[in-house]
Amino acid sequence: MKRRLIVSFVLVMSLVMAGNVLCADKDAIKKQVDDIVAAMDGGKAAKDFESAANNTPYVFIMETGGKLLVHPSLANENLKEKAEPVYNEVVKGTPEGLWVDYEWKGSMKHTYVRKTAGGLIVGSGYSD
Repeated sequence: MKRRLIVSFVLVMSLVMAGNVLCADKDAIKKQVDDIVAAMDGGKAAKDFESAANNTPYVFIMETGGKLLVHPSLANENLKEKAEPVYNEVVKGTPEGLWVDYEWKGSMKHTYVRKTAGGLIVGSGYSD
């Protein structure tokens, strides 16, 4: 009985810790996107953040029509043409920012997207 109680406690604590890590990751993703949007609203260009496409998690910057200006593998391609269901979620970005969910290559993606004052969409996220 005591062993079951200890095992149960360890499992519950593991779930709590995993939730805290996910929360911290979501906060870090949101902060990174918010910082890039603030910099772009302050005059920086999308190309100034090309290196952020190499981060983990990566950042993308997209025109509202779907052209990806910054992306690790699809830069200068049109997301609307490549993956319209993904585009339809990502384009929902607002100036305040919001989380969107979609399936990409068999896994669920959770992406924080936010629009710049100039109308570009900046996003980053994580997969399940």
